[in-house]
Amino acid sequence: LRMLQVKLIVTGDDFGYCPRRNQGIVDCFLAGAISNVSLLVNGSAAADAAKLARRHNIPIGLHANLSEGSPVCEVLKTNSSLLNQDGFFHGKMGFRTALSKGLLNMSEVKQELKAQVELFHELTGHLPPHMDGHQHVHVLPEVRHVFAEVLKEYGIKYTRVPIEPGLHNCDWIPPSLMDFYLGVEEDSFNTVDVFTKHGIRWPDIYIGLSTMGRNMSVSSIRSAIDSAVLELTAKAPQSRTVTIELMVHPGYPSVPPVGGCGEGPDDFSQSWERLHELQTLIKPELQSHYKSRNIQLCSFKDI
Repeated sequence: LRMLQVKLIVTGDDFGYCPRRNQGIVDCFLAGAISNVSLLVNGSAAADAAKLARRHNIPIGLHANLSEGSPVCEVLKTNSSLLNQDGFFHGKMGFRTALSKGLLNMSEVKQELKAQVELFHELTGHLPPHMDGHQHVHVLPEVRHVFAEVLKEYGIKYTRVPIEPGLHNCDWIPPSLMDFYLGVEEDSFNTVDVFTKHGIRWPDIYIGLSTMGRNMSVSSIRSAIDSAVLELTAKAPQSRTVTIELMVHPGYPSVPPVGGCGEGPDDFSQSWERLHELQTLIKPELQSHYKSRNIQLCSFKDI
């Protein structure tokens, strides 16, 4: 492992969700604990987030959102298959249910994704170098095709494919959550060919499900990285450089009613787990572990 160079993109998701999330993410970036962010353009503090990214030179991509809050496309705000009876997106599980029942109009999905890319461009002054999906909606059946078309149309090269090595051995994840993760994993396997055909790329390794919230610790991150790198180099011993994306959700807990994407902040945003992630990521022993393993933090433009 000594000679191997590991390029690690530590992405803070949900940038723009609320002022306290923004502050936590910026503090993490300035501490050298994250190296990249993913912006929710329908977040209540998205414009502020874009300004902060510009001010601090934080590499920023798009966290496409079809499941929480309100659409950004004007036409879809009033009458759309993407909305529930309250006029908001269907929710993390509700979106999946509506999709499986054939209730979602894919041309509206495409319209909303394009509107989010356009708004990202408006807020930041550039197109996103990478684009992923809030609550992993981008790897779902049907959506994956539309998502890939949008990336191709805008020339967005990078995405995230949430297949996490070693996920099956994580006995600390509660069964209901594990079921959701295994669904995400299966959807991701079925997405690989679609993204590949469209010329879209993603890092060699994804980590972030097993290390989320209360499950994050210096040792959980360390062992997730070490075992994933070992597994990959066993398969491809000639590799000299390995790229990893570690998905994280640091922040200071949201205080309602401030925050969210139109409906106020959700439970995870208000919980101590956000702060726990922030405090873990900035620990000096994590930083020194990176150094000892020849792990260099970077963003998508560096891989």
